Amino acid sequence: MKLLRRLVIVAVVLGVAGWAASEPAANYLKERNKVAYREAKVVRRSISSVVNSSGEVKPVLSVLIGSFVSGPIIKLYVDFNDQVKEHQLLAEIDPQIYIAAVNGAEAAQVTRVADVVRVKAVLQQAINDERRSIALRKVNRDFISQAEIDRFHFNRLQLEAQLKVAEAAVKQADAALSNAKTNLDYTKIRSPVDGYVIKRSIDPGQTLAAQFQTPELFIVAPEMDKKMHIFASVDEADIGLIRRAQEEGQPVEFTVDAYPEDLFTGQIEQIRFSSTVTQNVVTYPVVVAAPNPELKLLPGMTADLSFQIEKKDDILCVPNAALRYYPDVQHVLEADRKILEGAEEEAREEEETTELSAKQLTEAGAKRNRRHVWALEGDKLRAIPVVMGVADNRYTEIKSGKLTEGQKLVTGLKPPK
Repeated sequence: MKLLRRLVIVAVVLGVAGWAASEPAANYLKERNKVAYREAKVVRRSISSVVNSSGEVKPVLSVLIGSFVSGPIIKLYVDFNDQVKEHQLLAEIDPQIYIAAVNGAEAAQVTRVADVVRVKAVLQQAINDERRSIALRKVNRDFISQAEIDRFHFNRLQLEAQLKVAEAAVKQADAALSNAKTNLDYTKIRSPVDGYVIKRSIDPGQTLAAQFQTPELFIVAPEMDKKMHIFASVDEADIGLIRRAQEEGQPVEFTVDAYPEDLFTGQIEQIRFSSTVTQNVVTYPVVVAAPNPELKLLPGMTADLSFQIEKKDDILCVPNAALRYYPDVQHVLEADRKILEGAEEEAREEEETTELSAKQLTEAGAKRNRRHVWALEGDKLRAIPVVMGVADNRYTEIKSGKLTEGQKLVTGLKPPK
């Protein structure tokens, strides 16, 4: 009997102790298995929307200087990177055969001029003979016959025609002399513009054969120290944004590998209509103009560009991670679970739909700016509908939505302890 009483007492004590420890243990297990969330605050800040691309630095203008005449190069006056002025002498071709051609053309021209003088003298004599014959005919018709008068008359006409031929020959000789002098002048290669020599393709002693193909001797880039162009290839999906940025005068920032710590700034100068298709991707060339007073931007450099589309200051923004977060249904308040169920249903419909009409695509594009963010309310998550605006790589503008500065939003789950 005493043993039974003792066993009952022990059982009662153990039961009381178990009951007393069950609630803290349950709270501990509940706290241990509680879902932990990563959170970020809603902030006010400046934000810029950009389109990134890459491009090649090129001079605004590249003037290719060739040769119209053939011959060996006897003198070279400039080298790579030299700054030249308009009409400055760059190189000289051996002029000997062209000097000889000028001398021959001058001699031919002198001969033609002398022939004109000779024909004029003979013509004048024929004119005098005709006048005298007519005068004698008037005094007495028997002094000279009509046949002789006709001979004097037609001899004058023939000499007048010879004079025109001789004068035309003088013009031909003048043209030949001018051509010979021009070819002689072409032996001196001069720069047509002010600029920098960015390419030299000849060496002293090299022979040019211009009769087959115009040789490329120099390339001169004018005003490299004032402005350079960056030719960027922009995807067709972003051209509308680039055009809007051009109309609003938004700046373009870029860097080059040669100066990674320097940030260069330019402006959109042109959006060209000529498209390029590479592996079914359509791109358009966009020309960006940038100042280059220190000549840091050199032809051929690769530039990484950021086209600023829009910039806003002191606006309400949420972290992009909060917009990307998609919670489990079991962690969400009962009233908001239909949002997730509707999103899943829409996703299934989009997967099942192979083609959308233009109107449906437009409607889908309008819905892209509508999202939900999630805030912790007790142990569950509450959905907050928002409308997005400008975005960068970290934050997105909130155009509308019941959010306040400093409010915490869920961005993900913390790993279990």
